[in-house]
Amino acid sequence: MAPKKIGAGGDSNILAKISKSDIVSQGRRTACNAVYVSKKLLRSTGKAAWLAGTTFLILVVPLIIEMERDQQLGEVEFQQASLLGTPPAGALNYM
Repeated sequence: MAPKKIGAGGDSNILAKISKSDIVSQGRRTACNAVYVSKKLLRSTGKAAWLAGTTFLILVVPLIIEMERDQQLGEVEFQQASLLGTPPAGALNYM
């Protein structure tokens, strides 16, 4: 008969008891709950970022485009005035 190994059979039995203990199962539940909450938080954060980005595009970008258009109009008027000559000072008041 072969001699028994001291650590072989006993270790797996101890590991099975530890893995089935209440504290380990409570730790697993807590870890699963943390993962669930983290996923929900990331999802809602992503939605909030998408909403903020979309709102920025809808509200701010048209204002920037309008400002650029006004600046270009001012430059065109300045170029026309310099080509045609500056109007008399009183002419601006009648327009």
